[in-house]
Amino acid sequence: MRIVKKKRLALILLMITGISIATFFGLRAFNDNLMYFFSATDVVEGKAPKDHLFRLGGMVVKGSVVRQPSGLTVQFVLTDMAKEVTVQYTGILPDLFREGQGIVANGKLDENGIFIAQEVLAKHDENYMPPEVAGSMKKVPTEPKP
Repeated sequence: MRIVKKKRLALILLMITGISIATFFGLRAFNDNLMYFFSATDVVEGKAPKDHLFRLGGMVVKGSVVRQPSGLTVQFVLTDMAKEVTVQYTGILPDLFREGQGIVANGKLDENGIFIAQEVLAKHDENYMPPEVAGSMKKVPTEPKP
């Protein structure tokens, strides 16, 4: 009977170990695929990760869009009405991308503090503002206008 109990115990320990390893790899993969949202203020204050993908949202500053003469590289500035972050994107921008519109970009910061976007998202409605951008802009105190 002791041999049967030892085999059962070994089998239970093996199953627990297998489940633990599978859980570890599952959680690690999940954590690697998380993409947090940050506003321009968060990025300027250093709250955004330097080596991990994240979302940056805000309004495209009017007059800030600069297209490179050769290629598909575009550089523009995003603001949350308090701070500004320079964004660089290589690719075809959405048809609805324009200055003064709220967008969300996925990417990461380079060593110079420029946000290198891998994807730029824009919405068709003129009154639309991504929920993350609207929330971050509500947090920013605005100065009273004279």
